Amino acid sequence: MEIIENFSLKKYNTFGIEAKAKEFTAVHSVDELKTVLAKNQSKKKFILGGGSNMLLTQDIDALVIHIDLKGKKIIREDNDFVWVESQAGENWHEFVLYTINQNFGGLENMSLIPGNVGTTPVQNIGAYGTEIKDTFVSCDAVKIDNQETRTFTKEECNFGYRESIFKNDVKDQYIITSVVFKLTKRNHKINTSYGDITAELAKQGVTTPTLKDVSNAVIAIRQSKLPDPKELGNSGSFFKNPIISKSDFEKVQQKFPDIRFFEVSDSEVKVPAGWLIEQAGFKGKRFGDAGIHKNQALVLVNYGNATGREILNVSKDIQETIFTTFGIHIEAEVNVI
Repeated sequence: MEIIENFSLKKYNTFGIEAKAKEFTAVHSVDELKTVLAKNQSKKKFILGGGSNMLLTQDIDALVIHIDLKGKKIIREDNDFVWVESQAGENWHEFVLYTINQNFGGLENMSLIPGNVGTTPVQNIGAYGTEIKDTFVSCDAVKIDNQETRTFTKEECNFGYRESIFKNDVKDQYIITSVVFKLTKRNHKINTSYGDITAELAKQGVTTPTLKDVSNAVIAIRQSKLPDPKELGNSGSFFKNPIISKSDFEKVQQKFPDIRFFEVSDSEVKVPAGWLIEQAGFKGKRFGDAGIHKNQALVLVNYGNATGREILNVSKDIQETIFTTFGIHIEAEVNVI
């Protein structure tokens, strides 16, 4: 567990931002993690997973601990379900493909989401009509100040739309080390009703989709809209889709009859942030090396040498314009550091 000083984080964040860590180390087991925490109790710490949901606007004046725990296993199963545990450092998409190859259902709609397994509960990540909470059973986490391990149940995680206890009540207190998912072995609930999945399956000539078919459709859709972070720095969707009251929505709809929306409840409506951003004229615009992707207005990109501060300024400009134009506030989904 070597600690390296003045360490470049450019390869450790999907935006490809050049920022440095005062100190850096990678841990490969829970024991290593506990040892690093115990030996460096007095230091400020920054926990780094896959680096896919953050925007670095400055150097990190702390000990950066990269969670590189690997491994996955079946811990329980019956005729209908299987409980699969993944270590936090496993790549999310590779884990999803592993479950599909085993014919385990539940994660296929979240194919190709960037990042590692350990950070998925923090955001309650989701895509195409599914979220982590739909299959999540529990996660193990190490408390930073005393190195004790705690298991968080689904109920204890207080999942909401891109929300969890790890973003609120226990923020910066725990490091997730593994996650358990309950997946189907048969009678899979194939969900093709959200977004463009049905159209993509039809395009591929699929009439009775399997888990793999749904995953392939999602991958094709995402690849057509979203840039590969290895080729063009980005962090996926930068903004959350705003949820507003129906009464507020009706006022906006009077001015903008074509506004897109999804009913969340009897009293709330979700408005696609990408639609708002595109209508405001930002899609495909570039400001130096910072910009908005040409195929997906939700995605901010680094064309090469943008700083985190430049990308943040673009995001603020978008937020202000959306509020001025529509009276709707859109929140960043990405963590700004």
